[in-house]
Amino acid sequence: MSKIPYKLYLTEEEAPKAWLNIRAFMKNKPAPIINPGTHAPCTAEELSHVFCDEAVKQELNETDKYIEIPEGIRDFYKMFRPSPLVRAYNLEKLLDTPAEIYYKFEGNNTSGSHKLNSAAAQVYYAKEQGITTVTTETGAGQWGTALSMAGAFYGVKVKVYMVKGSAMQKPYRKNVMETYGASVTPSPSDTTNVGRAILKEMPDTTGSLGCAISEAVEEAVSTPNTRYLLGSVLNHVLLHQSVIGLECKTALDKYGVTPDVVIGCAGGGSNLGGLMAPFMADKLEGKSNTEFIAVEPASCPSFTRGRFAYDFGDTGKMTPLIKMYTLGSGFIPSPNHAGGLRYHGMNSVLSQLYHDGYLKAKSYEQTNVFEAAVMFARCEGTLPAPESSHAIRAAVDEALKCKETGEHKKILFGLTGTGYFDLAAYDSFNKGTMTDYIPTDADLQKGFDSLPKVD
Repeated sequence: MSKIPYKLYLTEEEAPKAWLNIRAFMKNKPAPIINPGTHAPCTAEELSHVFCDEAVKQELNETDKYIEIPEGIRDFYKMFRPSPLVRAYNLEKLLDTPAEIYYKFEGNNTSGSHKLNSAAAQVYYAKEQGITTVTTETGAGQWGTALSMAGAFYGVKVKVYMVKGSAMQKPYRKNVMETYGASVTPSPSDTTNVGRAILKEMPDTTGSLGCAISEAVEEAVSTPNTRYLLGSVLNHVLLHQSVIGLECKTALDKYGVTPDVVIGCAGGGSNLGGLMAPFMADKLEGKSNTEFIAVEPASCPSFTRGRFAYDFGDTGKMTPLIKMYTLGSGFIPSPNHAGGLRYHGMNSVLSQLYHDGYLKAKSYEQTNVFEAAVMFARCEGTLPAPESSHAIRAAVDEALKCKETGEHKKILFGLTGTGYFDLAAYDSFNKGTMTDYIPTDADLQKGFDSLPKVD
């Protein structure tokens, strides 16, 4: 076996030609999305009023293990995929660990993240359907940027509602989206009914992904020839993100490497679900015993302190009900720096896998996360996004455990994107002014009180 190189690249010919659908491998399927009025499973017709037709088909598909990636999407992917898988030799040396550490780097495009994988697919399907405008929300800004890029490529108009706290922290994200032709509105805003209602109740709120989703959905359903596109949480998004894990597995298989631990940051679940897809499929089929760890901020602990229940996907209660680990759609997270992880709930597939014991979860305070981010930046050369840095923190801790026990584990984590628009956060950490916030049980109870009653 040859020495594993620092970067494990795939050729264009080796890139995935089909996405992997985790649900088709699960014996215990996630609960269906239901209509909040009737509590009956949502039909394709109901969902198609909000989402593109092909996205709805994929959302409801629980049987096909692989779904072909259309050539029109693969042509877009060629501009930035396959992305590099890196053996973190420098980090291993710094930690003096016997563990092997690998990370999949998704920041090698202008959006600076993995979000472009699903943005390209969803806008392509919108274009094929004849949709002229799409709406969306964005937290940290990566999804909004990715959708703006895809909209420019395929010739579809994009309207973005950006969480107000993130818009204030990252004004240049807005500039990038606008450069690609998107319209950007800080959320909650006074341009929608739900935005005005939220501002009336909480005039000083910095917003949340749940708020921004409500505004984007309202505009989509009230505007002709418009659909709403979501960057995480839903199952068709996880499907598109499976290109991450499929590329990882192909690259690692060349060197006979099977990860013992797969780690991903988790907000709504798109990155983690995509990274772990083929490895979880192997575990579900009894082919491996890989451990999976979801990492979330202590300020928004959906897995570690949430409840497994049906809930709305948005603050304005406009979406169908999804059974997931949730803090309640009424929970408004603290304006911490990991904007992409400030969401009250978690994808239904990941929630079911967590509930069934296939997936573990950890939460970290942000100062602890940024300590790992700075360590990583100094030895591996890339400034990581705050979201990605949660996975780095957990990977470092796993590697240090190996140092104590002498185990030679193979650790894989997702470096979802870069932190070059997060310099305000790094400045706060470097100056020692960054603080940690952990919600009290009373804070969480306010969110739980908003959970709908479902028999």
